[in-house]
Amino acid sequence: MYVSRFFRPTSFWDDFDEFRDGMNLLFEDFGSQRMQTFPPVNLWSDDEKAVLKAELPGMKKSDIDIMVQNNLLTIEGNRKLETLEENEDYHRRERGYGNFKRTIGLPFAIDSEKITAKVSNGILTVELPRREEDKPKKIEISTS
Repeated sequence: MYVSRFFRPTSFWDDFDEFRDGMNLLFEDFGSQRMQTFPPVNLWSDDEKAVLKAELPGMKKSDIDIMVQNNLLTIEGNRKLETLEENEDYHRRERGYGNFKRTIGLPFAIDSEKITAKVSNGILTVELPRREEDKPKKIEISTS
């Protein structure tokens, strides 16, 4: 529900919030055209590797392609529209479908020969080992 900025409890107003609220109203019933980033991802790292998890509900590994080049990870694929029986009609269709492509910058150089990826319960997990030469090195301090 859209609430005018004049009725908001705070005195500070961000024009972007008003624009976003208006766009949400405009696109409320356009399920496949909803303004969002797909797939949503989490990316974290430690000294040894980066791990990316992406939500890809209803997709099989054969529906997904993953590529790494120049510290960029690209996930692309096609999420197919569910087909209904002849006597069925949609009342709401909010799940997006169609081709998608998402490129994510990685925090460090990756050893592309050791990357692993798996999909389970709609979650894609990609482990991206850090190149040995890019790992932090401890420097010993000598006394003079």
